[in-house]
Amino acid sequence: MFRGLANLNLVASDMDAAVAWYSDVLDTPPYFVRPENAPVEYAEWRFGDDQDELAVMSSAYRPALPGPGGAIASIHVDDIGAAFERLLAAGAAPFDPITPRGEGWWSASVTDPFGNLLGLIQSPHWAAQHR
Repeated sequence: MFRGLANLNLVASDMDAAVAWYSDVLDTPPYFVRPENAPVEYAEWRFGDDQDELAVMSSAYRPALPGPGGAIASIHVDDIGAAFERLLAAGAAPFDPITPRGEGWWSASVTDPFGNLLGLIQSPHWAAQHR
C-alpha cells in the first residue's frame, strides 16, 4: 500500500532566494517550476540515488494548522560532517548538532534560510541497501 515518500514540500516567503539556495545546495536547477513565465511560486528538484523529489512552494500556500505541527525530513548523506558544514557555509543555521545514535548511525539538523528544518542522517544500513 505505502510505497515511499513521493515529495518533500518546504515553504519560503522569498521564492527567488529559495530557488537559488536549493539550486546551489543540490548542484542543479529545479526541473519543474510553476508558473513558467511569471514569478516562481513552486519549484521541484530530483536528487540522490533514488531521485527523491524536493519542492519549495511560496509561503502564501502554507497549510493553515489549528495548532503546532510539522516534521523533519532527513536526507541520507555519505559524510555527515561534510554535509553539515556545506549547509552551514551556504547559510543554514545549526539546529541539532551532529550526534552519534549508535551502530554507525549519526544525525544532525539545520534550519534553512527560509525557516524549514532539514535533517541529515548517515546510516550504514541505508548505504548498504544502495550500493
